[in-house]
Amino acid sequence: MKKIVSFIMCCLMLVSSTFLFGCKSTDSNVIRLSEVTHSTFYAPLYVAINNGYFEDEGLKIELTSGEGADKVMASITSKSVDIGFCGPEAVIYCKVNGQKDHPVVFAQLTKRDGSFLVSKTDIKDFKWSDLRGKRLLAGRKGGVPAMTLQYVINQNGVNLNELNFDTSVAFANMAGVFQADDSVDFTTLFEPTASEVVANGKGYIIASVGQESGEVPYTAFTASKSFIKNNPDKIKKFIRALVKGYRFTVENDSLTVARSLAPSFDGISIEALKITIENYIKADAWSSTPVMNEESFNRLQDIMENANELSARVDFSDIVDNTYASEVIDEFK
Repeated sequence: MKKIVSFIMCCLMLVSSTFLFGCKSTDSNVIRLSEVTHSTFYAPLYVAINNGYFEDEGLKIELTSGEGADKVMASITSKSVDIGFCGPEAVIYCKVNGQKDHPVVFAQLTKRDGSFLVSKTDIKDFKWSDLRGKRLLAGRKGGVPAMTLQYVINQNGVNLNELNFDTSVAFANMAGVFQADDSVDFTTLFEPTASEVVANGKGYIIASVGQESGEVPYTAFTASKSFIKNNPDKIKKFIRALVKGYRFTVENDSLTVARSLAPSFDGISIEALKITIENYIKADAWSSTPVMNEESFNRLQDIMENANELSARVDFSDIVDNTYASEVIDEFK
C-alpha cells in the first residue's frame, strides 16, 4: 500500500510542476530519457550513447537520473520525460493501482539481477544454506534486489527467519557497512563496487544472484501509450541504437568496451570498468534481444509475490508492447 501511495503522490507532484513550469522539448529529434539510477550494469545503453549510435539514428539523448522507479514513472505520467528506464515492476504497480493511461514496456536491456553475493570469507563450495545463522545485508525492503535475493534463498530451501536478512542499510551504504562492521557476514553488491571490495581485500565474490534466480526482465524502457503511438519511428530508432550498443558490448574485448564506457563514468578506472564488463558478460546479464518474453515476466511476478509485495498479478499483454522491438530485431537477422 505504501508503494501505491508513493506512486500517486509522485505523479500528482510532477504533473503539477509540469503545468506550472513546462518542460517539453521543442527539438523533434530529442529523446528525454530518465534512468532509475546511473550504473555500469546498464553498459550497453551508455556505449550506444558514447559511440554515437543514437546520433546515427538522428536522435539526441537528454539523460537524467530519476533516482527511483516511482519517480521515473511519475516523470512519464507528467510528460516531463519521453522514455523511462527502470524495472518493469514499476509499471506493474501502476497497472495494479488502476492507472488507466499507465506506461508500457517497449524494449528490454537487462535480463537478470546484476548483483553479486560478497562474503567476508572465501567459501570455495558455497551453498545458499551457508547463510543460515548469518547476517546478510539485503538492500531496501520491497526493492527488486532484496526481493530477488529472498526468492533465491527461499528457492534453495532456506527461510528468512533462519538468518538475519537485514534490510535496514541503505543501498548506497551497503559496501561501507559490510567492510566496517564485523557482525556482517555477507552482502550483495553491484559492479564495480563488488570488485572494488575484493580488490581492497575486504571480501570475496562467491555467487551471482541473477544466475541463480533465472532470467527476469530486470530493467527495461517504458513510455506512455500515446508517446509510442505518436512516435513509432523514434521508438524504432531508439531500439536500433540500443541493439547496436549491446552488440558492440558483447562482440568486442572488455578493454575496448571499457574505453567506450568510460566517458559515462568519471572517476572509475578503465581497469575497473574492464573487470565490470567481464563479470557481467560472465553472468549473462544483458538481453540479446529487446523483445521481452512472457516467461521471464511471470517469474518477476513470482518474485514479487514471494516477497508479499504484489497484491494482484497483471497480464503480460497489458503492460508490454513488443511490436517495435520485434520489427527492429528482425532487421539484424
